Amino acid sequence: QVQLVESGGGLVQAGGSLRLSCATSGVVFGNYVWSWFRQAPGKEREFVAGINWRGISIDYADSVKGRFTISKDNFKTTIFLQMNNLKPEDTAAYYCAVNSAFSRRPDYEYWGQGTQVTVSS
Repeated sequence: QVQLVESGGGLVQAGGSLRLSCATSGVVFGNYVWSWFRQAPGKEREFVAGINWRGISIDYADSVKGRFTISKDNFKTTIFLQMNNLKPEDTAAYYCAVNSAFSRRPDYEYWGQGTQVTVSS
């Protein structure tokens, strides 16, 4: 059974940094894609960044390009999201997700429970 567990969220001032982690288990490697999504209160869940099983980043949302970096630790099957120069509009619950094909839509097969990121101005 596939399980995803996010960690690393918290409260940070604007301009600060956070590193999110997503520990995965039960994934059969070779055909999966990992992505980070986020959802702010009253808004739809939106794509943030995606990476393939080789650890090669696939895509970033325009709003985070140049500030966020997605990476993968192949030995520990952990996905990271390094977030720099955070802005108040980055405040949201961040979710890790796994799917057999890349998509910018939140229609992934497996999801973590989410971790809250709050950026104060």
